Amino acid sequence: MSMPSEQEMIEAVAARDKSRDDDFYYGVITTGVFCQPSCSSRSAKPENLRFFPDIEAAMRAGFRPCKRCLSLDEKSGTSRLIEVARHIETHAEEQLTLASLAELVGLSASRLQRVFKSAFGISPKAYQDAVRMRRFKSSLKKGESVTDAIFSSGFGSVSRVYGEATRNIGMAPKAYRAGGAGEVISYACRNSVLGQMMMAATDKGVCFVQFDDDEASLLSKLKDEFPNASLIPSQSQETSALDAWMEALDQHLSNGVPRPDLPLDMRGTAFQMKVWKLLLSVREGEVLSYSELAAKIDKPKAFRAVASACAKNRIGILIPCHRVLRGDGSLGGYRWGLERKRVLLDAERERKTSETVSSK
Repeated sequence: MSMPSEQEMIEAVAARDKSRDDDFYYGVITTGVFCQPSCSSRSAKPENLRFFPDIEAAMRAGFRPCKRCLSLDEKSGTSRLIEVARHIETHAEEQLTLASLAELVGLSASRLQRVFKSAFGISPKAYQDAVRMRRFKSSLKKGESVTDAIFSSGFGSVSRVYGEATRNIGMAPKAYRAGGAGEVISYACRNSVLGQMMMAATDKGVCFVQFDDDEASLLSKLKDEFPNASLIPSQSQETSALDAWMEALDQHLSNGVPRPDLPLDMRGTAFQMKVWKLLLSVREGEVLSYSELAAKIDKPKAFRAVASACAKNRIGILIPCHRVLRGDGSLGGYRWGLERKRVLLDAERERKTSETVSSK
């Protein structure tokens, strides 16, 4: 089942419609809490609402369960897990260990890990990372510098903000088929060495990086990918993270600085996700064939399916499908044109050669 439309969900929350409790959850960005539609908590402004298909998605986005509508009875055992989630929320900037969290509720570390993930779909560590990321984005919106926002949200280093567990978050197939229903996706476009570049992001991370000759064509492609999402042009004061990420990627393309390790919201089938995650490990200056990539994911006969997964990658450069060639060494295909693929590979080859020479 897909989520209702955004307007239907806004109306259900306003009416505290109990009949919608199984259809979606909503989070309030000003409080960091997520609720069921029927919750009796104070009404929030529609622009502060974020909608999720299930508890797992809300937790992954860093929202904590509401005390009123999601505090289950003691017999269920879930109340103890909610206590852990709330402790993580209030101590997200600290170095929390699984053992210390388990001690709070009288469980062993291994059992807490198991039951927390069973109840909420993510581990305590992944939830802490999500809370930190939400705080990071909130700090940027309030005007803090990127560096100050990173440390105040508890990440401890620049690299951690772009390399945490959010990069592994994908969308369940049923939600993917819904075309982004109920989601808000911010986007921005700028000129690059590869032509017009558009980047778009959800609360989880970058979901779209593509190239074309003009912005109108890119926006049309974004709408095709997410036909049921609310698409909002980026305003720097509202989406500072997106603008910073786009600048970092442009610097990589234009000036050869390291490719930014940004949080990614990858969406696709289980097979596609496996291919894309493997591509993330292919380093700059390296290439492999479709057959080699198929072998690396233990599907040696699936080289055609691998090529198809590469072609359906919607997050260009950040998922480096341009580093996959045909078995004979020729370029093969590329979603954004072979000339762009050639430019990328030549630049990476030159940088690797320069690094090798300078190290001698």
